[in-house]
Amino acid sequence: MSPFPKNTNRPILLIRGLLREARHWGIFTEKLKAAFPQREIIAFDIAGNGSRHNEQSATHISDMVDDLHTQLTNYQAQSAQTTRAQMEKGDIDIIAISMGGMIALEWMQKFPQSIHSAILINASLSNYSPFTNRLKWQQYSNILRYFFLSEAKREALIFNMTTHLSSTEIIDSWVDWRHTNPVSASNALRQLYAASRYQYHGNPASQTLLIGSQNDALVDISCSKVLTKTWHIPLLIHPTAGHDLPTDDPDWLIDKVRLFYQRHS
Repeated sequence: MSPFPKNTNRPILLIRGLLREARHWGIFTEKLKAAFPQREIIAFDIAGNGSRHNEQSATHISDMVDDLHTQLTNYQAQSAQTTRAQMEKGDIDIIAISMGGMIALEWMQKFPQSIHSAILINASLSNYSPFTNRLKWQQYSNILRYFFLSEAKREALIFNMTTHLSSTEIIDSWVDWRHTNPVSASNALRQLYAASRYQYHGNPASQTLLIGSQNDALVDISCSKVLTKTWHIPLLIHPTAGHDLPTDDPDWLIDKVRLFYQRHS
């Protein structure tokens, strides 16, 4: 397969979803760097997650966007890889999953000139899909159980809800990260509140690709299908992966990212 055009060095910003931090991109990040060695791969934590677990999470997606936009601006101002032209244009590509997709959409709406493209993985919106599709009823008891479990069991529960793997190594890593950067119950509720209420009106302002998992046990694939029908944009469906597609099949996802970037370089 032909490589990505060498004259493109646009940064790629990775945005995770509910209760997840930058490290949860896992091996996908390294594979992305290997696929696009000339491009800077950037990932930040939202307030309340990861390195920022001691901060209070926002209850509105718009506030999360403002926060991440400020982080990106400050980061690029200090980055040796960012050219003056990129700083002035603010041109980036976004890859986002789950609630991260809502953040990407709101970012396009608030700062339309700053996003060149967006790849949204297992996205859903409250004004297009009912709550029972955005969070499958089979998971309701697990969501309630989450708040009464130990940190280790919480991560095992999330792993089982979002992937179709059986890797104790990955679970152990997630447990270690939670021990060092625990997400409080109040921040979990604040993020759930923000995601459950978010609406997006109109079409995405930038080139956008939807990717969905047919066997997503958390969010029904119909949520992605209604968006592709409404916005008239492509939807690629993985036949077996769970909600956390970058963890389940990073190579498949890298291949789709590469093809999308080749077409929209």
